This record gives sequence, structure tokens and C-alpha cells, in this order.
Amino acid sequence: MTKFLIPCEETLGESRVSATPETVKKLKTLGCEIFIEKSAGELSGFNDFSYEKNGGVIFSKNDNNAWETADIIFCINCPDEERLKKLKKGALIIGLLNPFGNKPLAQHLFDQNLSAISLELLPRISRAQSCDVLSSQANIAGYKSVLLAASELDRYFPMLMTAAGTVQPAKVVVLGGGVAGLQAVATAKRLGALVFVSDIRPAVKEQVESLGAKFIKLPEIEEKPSESGGYAKAVSSKFLEEQRQILSEHLSEADVAICTAQVLGKKAPILINEKMLQKMRPGSVVVDLAVSQGGNCVNTEPNETIIYKGVKLIGAPDLPASVPYHASSLYARNLNSLITPFIKEGNLDLDKNDEIIQGCLISDKGAILQEKVFEIGGGN
Repeated sequence: MTKFLIPCEETLGESRVSATPETVKKLKTLGCEIFIEKSAGELSGFNDFSYEKNGGVIFSKNDNNAWETADIIFCINCPDEERLKKLKKGALIIGLLNPFGNKPLAQHLFDQNLSAISLELLPRISRAQSCDVLSSQANIAGYKSVLLAASELDRYFPMLMTAAGTVQPAKVVVLGGGVAGLQAVATAKRLGALVFVSDIRPAVKEQVESLGAKFIKLPEIEEKPSESGGYAKAVSSKFLEEQRQILSEHLSEADVAICTAQVLGKKAPILINEKMLQKMRPGSVVVDLAVSQGGNCVNTEPNETIIYKGVKLIGAPDLPASVPYHASSLYARNLNSLITPFIKEGNLDLDKNDEIIQGCLISDKGAILQEKVFEIGGGN
């Protein structure tokens, strides 16, 4: 019988949990045992009783036996070194493990003979959509980024006609038309703003316009930006410079800029430089979701609000954790969708030839399967 372990997340500011009472119940019906660390779901709105009611077993923080006997560990962030050392050989860790350039993680997996699935590497194919935690969490980040900007902005988002006169709608520029960007567009439109979107992929234009936003025309150069596996490819410095010149005009008239452009495993492109910031009006707001990868906007810092010549620069790397109930619910369903096909009569039978598993299995009982991932530098 496969034993799942759901730990308390110890990363500073993390309020999500990797399983909910709903997903615990589903795993229980498959014949599995699910052990949940005491108070693991409390910050997400799930108390210990709700887990026990659905077949989970609560264990205390000091119960080493739960860690030493676990077969699968569902997590948001990778457990720390002390906890990894408690795991038995062959245990499987599934979560957002931040593997890019993370050689210490590779060493721990090797030393402890652990298997690991890094959800950042999940292939973006149709069959994997129900497992795609990056999309489910980016959706929340895009939504919350606009609410954050609206609360910090010095004016209304919608157009209002009042006895004192007409209030013009806010102008919002969204950089990046992926999942987070499109949700930011939809949310800003619902709040009544005028929305403009910039993306290096021409194919995004149709999606943007279907949501009622205007697509900012790309630079006319030979390079044809595209995507690989659902992620935007990195482009040349020449293209970025052309893009910045066009964006500068739009940003000078904008009230809000939402930055969502990221390249998997690489430093985020700088789309807003100091010269462009200086043209933005005092009181305007920039929310940078790419700040943990270096940021799309200069001078942003993770989890800080910086005033630069009157412009509010908000570094917001962890917005999904600010909506922990739904973020946890979606994340937990993603994990269940990933692992359920490989549970047979309560036992795990992981098909390592499966396309999805091949893409994100970074370690198999200590054997490092994707060394290049650990070699390349991340965005931090």
C-alpha cells in the first residue's frame, strides 16, 4: 500500500498545502494511505479534522516514522536538507523543486537515493493540462496582480460619470501574454480598464483581442519569436531593444504595468529599463511577477514596494500564496491528476516511459536523469 506524506511548508511566506481533504479522499479510494503533518492545511483553510474525516492520518512534527516510511511526498517547495535525510531510499518527491542550476539538490537526491519529479519541467502537451501546476498558479498570480495594482493606484480603474465630471478609465499595459498575462487582461477588463498587451509571440494576438484588449505591434525585424513546449523562447538583445522602444511610448501613457514575461530556466528579460521608468507618470504602478527570475523591470525586489521617482515598483513573486485556499485546491488536483494513472490497487507503478513522466522525472532512486537542468543557471 502506497503511503503519501503531506508536509507543512516551511518556506517563508508559503501558506499553500499540497493536498486538500478532497484529494485525500480520492487517494484513499485508490487504496492509499495519506499522512498529513499537523496543521499543514491550516493557513489554506483546511483543518486537521477535515483531513481525518476524509481518511487522512494526522502526524506530529516530531514523528520521524512518518517521514522514514513515506513512499511519495507531495510538496509545494522542496523539503529542507534535514527532512530529505529522513526519507527512505527510493522515496519519490513531487513538487516545485526549483532544479535549475540547483546542484545541492542533485547531490541530496544522489546521496539519499531519492526519486524526484520537478513540476516546473512538466511537458506542456494537451494530455498534461490537468497536471499543469505552473498554469494553475500563474492564473491566480495574474488575477491577484491586477487587484494589487488597483489597490495601490492613485485613481479608479473604470470610467465613471459623476456629478463632478467624467473619470477616465485607467490604462493598463500587460507584458507577456501567457496564462498569467491573459488572466491579468481579463481581470483588468472586468474592472473597466483599457488594456494593452505586448508579447513576442504573434500567435498571442488573437487571444488578447478576444478578451477585449489591444495587441501592441511587434518590432519589424527578421527574427520570428516563437515558443517551445508552451514557453516563450529567449530572443536577441536587438529584438529586446526594438521592443523597448515601442513599449516606452505605451508606458509613458500607462497607469499600470503588469510584468509576466518569463523564460523557463533562464533570467527574465528586462523589458522596462530606467529610461522607460522615467517616462512613466508619478503615481503609476508596476507589478513585476518575474522578479524572482531577475525581473522584467529594473529596480524591483522580491516582496518589496519601491518608489522610483514617484512610480511604485512592486516585486510580487509569490502571489498564489496570497490566495491559499484556491491555489492549494488547484495545485492538489494537479498532483492527483499526475499520479492517479500510476496507482494500481493502492500501489505505485510509475511508467518511466510515459511522455509526461519522462519530461519531469529528474532523479530515479538517486540516478540523475536530467543533468543539464542542474547545470544551467536559473533566474535567481
